[in-house]
Amino acid sequence: MTGKFLKFFSPFVRVMPELKQPQREVSFKEKLMWTGLALIIYLIMSNIPLYGVDAKATTDYYHWLRVILASQRGTLTELGIGPIVTAGLIMQLLLGSKIIKVDMSDPYDRAMFSGSQKVFAMFLTVFNIIAYIIGGAFGPLNIQNGTIIFLQLLFSGVIIILLDELLQKGWGIGSGVSLFIATGVAGQIFWNLFNFVEAGTNEGARGIVVAFFQSLTDPDIDTAELFWRHDGLPSLFGGITTLGIFLIVIWFESTRVEIPLAYKGYRGFKGKYPMKLLYVSNIPVILVNALYANFLFFGQIVAGPNSTFRNPDNKWLLDLIGQFKSVSTGGGGGDYLVPLPNCLLYYLTPPQGLEQLVADPIRAIIYLMIFIFLCIMLGRLWVDVSGLAPRDIAQQIIDSGMQIPGFRSSDKIIERILKRYIPTLIILNGIIIAVMSFFADSLGALTSGTGLLIAIGIVHQYSEQIAKEMAAQQYPGMRAFLGMD
Repeated sequence: MTGKFLKFFSPFVRVMPELKQPQREVSFKEKLMWTGLALIIYLIMSNIPLYGVDAKATTDYYHWLRVILASQRGTLTELGIGPIVTAGLIMQLLLGSKIIKVDMSDPYDRAMFSGSQKVFAMFLTVFNIIAYIIGGAFGPLNIQNGTIIFLQLLFSGVIIILLDELLQKGWGIGSGVSLFIATGVAGQIFWNLFNFVEAGTNEGARGIVVAFFQSLTDPDIDTAELFWRHDGLPSLFGGITTLGIFLIVIWFESTRVEIPLAYKGYRGFKGKYPMKLLYVSNIPVILVNALYANFLFFGQIVAGPNSTFRNPDNKWLLDLIGQFKSVSTGGGGGDYLVPLPNCLLYYLTPPQGLEQLVADPIRAIIYLMIFIFLCIMLGRLWVDVSGLAPRDIAQQIIDSGMQIPGFRSSDKIIERILKRYIPTLIILNGIIIAVMSFFADSLGALTSGTGLLIAIGIVHQYSEQIAKEMAAQQYPGMRAFLGMD
């Protein structure tokens, strides 16, 4: 029976634009076409500037998380996938904590839950737009300009939600959220490698590959200095760090714990149930950064230097939340705020480079501990609500007609055996991805540490999914075996 929470959203679900699931089998080539089309539309939106916005007067509240949120400052994708990810996080938290009751085995409840999540993402889009305008992210605006900006971001927000739904409903491959994040990270890495814009006198280009080859022909550019570069410029060490983390994460993604299985009805037929060492992959990183994005966003609006909430009576409280200095992005693109020491938001941002790590190791330790804790806790929560818990896996094994050799065919017994492994894998997953993300940021990788981890996981998942699609197209009888029906 549908709960009150879903009934509240039902009128909004009916009026929201919706894409229907395909009523036929979509071919692999067609899925590739729709996936490419969704990506092209998103990239075009990412290069269309917002009408009525003066870039020089803007403040970038999402500067630290642009790549992770797949957003582009001052364009139609200003908010990126932030509302979608935040809505998904909140709905999963409500479901996992049993605050809302949803029978996921009931098709109607499942459809209402999905629709409510989409409506909630739309509410958050509207809320974020209003907060952006009131918080002065676009500089001083009159009513006319504010309305025009609101309508532009609202329209683009609906398009982004529909693009994600297009892929998730089965017309494309993967999800829009994953596709847009991976593209943004790949674009940033490519830009940091091959950017031809000059970094400064005798420093060569900003792109480290271009600067390296320039140093071989220009005696004024010292090749040794390219190994470490100041002011956050891409460096050779950052490139090595990026490649090293990529290889390490791929190795972890490929490492599995295998539980032996045997068919109950056919003696001699055996199999294995593989569980990845990174059991929940990059999901905890995405969830934690969705939390961080909202904390930093609202912290800057409430406690920022231009906040309307600041007055002598509550200055001490707002200073405890956040103290900031304004830093120019260069090129007439406005500025962004950097948290200063001795405030809470300072400990929610990782050290950006080895210099900051050495300068304040206490901050680094606190940030890492908080990050590991949140990755583990949200990983546990995600396992409970996404069908990866021991009870769910045990039921899947029983339903498939298999059992663990030497044990009675009972879901309770299999669940007890799985509980020896899965909780440990969740903890290891949280620790590994948190530490990898931390060192990628601290050692100057060519993109943000979290963005790099997310992109690696997404690329790995896409490679597996594309391999399944190609196998299913060549051998249609394997669709059920590959879990695609």
